[in-house]
Amino acid sequence: MRCRFALAIAAICVTASSALAQESETTPEESAIRAVVLGFKAALAGGDSTAAIGYLHPDLVVYEAGHAESLAEYRAGHLAADMEFAAAVATQPVEQGLIVREDMALWVSEGESRGEFRGRQVESHGTETIVLIPTDAGWKILHVHWSSR
Repeated sequence: MRCRFALAIAAICVTASSALAQESETTPEESAIRAVVLGFKAALAGGDSTAAIGYLHPDLVVYEAGHAESLAEYRAGHLAADMEFAAAVATQPVEQGLIVREDMALWVSEGESRGEFRGRQVESHGTETIVLIPTDAGWKILHVHWSSR
């Protein structure tokens, strides 16, 4: 089972890398999805919790710091720290990709983060997975998973 999961993730990453290579040939749908992801990140970095929450689906699940949070838990918990971190620490993308299907989209990204956060130097390599789904109000983020080393 773990082997199949690892192979599936590898296939997603390869597909995502191919999607990155074709970034200049994006469709209007891909552009809309990228705008949601980048808008969410900009809202975090700008400290705008209202805008950040606006990009999220009511059924959101965030995997961060070793546990899962619902939208309400994220709003009451890690959101403030994520905004503080995004404002203080610069993250440069190393690789990004997007896979779009009719009923979902998958954003995958790797990046290098450097800066100072709460008096501590940060120098880490991180991965990010964001799952989006289409709604009547446009694409919304259903799941976010951040991890770093």
